[in-house]
Amino acid sequence: MSGPITTMDVLPSAEVPAPQSGPIFELYQPRETAIGKTLVRRTLPKRQRRTIGAWCFADHFGPERTGLAMEVGPHPHIGLHTATWLLAGELLHRDSLGSEQLIRPGELNLMTAGSGVTHSEEASPNEVPVHNGIQLWIAQPDRTRNEAPAFEHHDALPEANFDNATATVFLGSFGGVTSSARADTPIVGVEATLGIGSSVLELRKEFEYGIIVLEGRLAFKGSPIEQDALAYFGTGREELMLTAQEPCIFLLLGGEPFAETPLMWWNFVARTRAEIDQAYQDWQERSPRFGSLDSKLDRIDAPKPDWR
Repeated sequence: MSGPITTMDVLPSAEVPAPQSGPIFELYQPRETAIGKTLVRRTLPKRQRRTIGAWCFADHFGPERTGLAMEVGPHPHIGLHTATWLLAGELLHRDSLGSEQLIRPGELNLMTAGSGVTHSEEASPNEVPVHNGIQLWIAQPDRTRNEAPAFEHHDALPEANFDNATATVFLGSFGGVTSSARADTPIVGVEATLGIGSSVLELRKEFEYGIIVLEGRLAFKGSPIEQDALAYFGTGREELMLTAQEPCIFLLLGGEPFAETPLMWWNFVARTRAEIDQAYQDWQERSPRFGSLDSKLDRIDAPKPDWR
């Protein structure tokens, strides 16, 4: 499941607010939108906060909103990695590379779009329709974003234990362990479960960090972080103390501030409008650029970019 990004999320230009350095604390509320027949809560991007490190997109879909299977027909991507993370249920990933991979909670599907790829997300053949999970995008840097697409699945990911909490590290390094998943930029992605009480997370000063609460509620210095809210903490922190009044599951996303300014439109991450225009035209004309994918689901047409 993916996108699309619209002008509700970002302006159709590469302009973003001037970056801030040092530790700060900002809260952003999610926007509810529909992906197929499923309602999701979009926490990233925001017009005021387009990226956290290379993380540039986060859609949370959960069983409290729908019992339908998440299904999204064949659609294209360029210039990004998609990272699919489940808390409950199963999904079947299929793509134009020939990949056909079930994903379950605690596993990672990581697809690299590069110069162009097509994929779909389909209901599990095991008839497990109830899902709770999050779809994440990671912007590729200039040095890799025009390379060939790729796909990898990780069913065994390292875990870290710290005071009052446990963490699964699905990307990068945290708590003394490192994921084997591909990372094109200095980055970290962690699912953490925090029990009632407080916990201190050790951070890297050169990274900026954000937290998305998936279940429960957190607090930072007395300020509540509600479910699906995005809390942004900036750079320059060596540690972060969080408190939970009930058991809580959250994602910690971080990385070095992204060196390039991504332009995001529909399912594409690029640098210029010309690149978006070309990707739009290639998809609509069924160019070999995106490969082919036979699916029981309908192929999704691209909307015309606002500036065309």
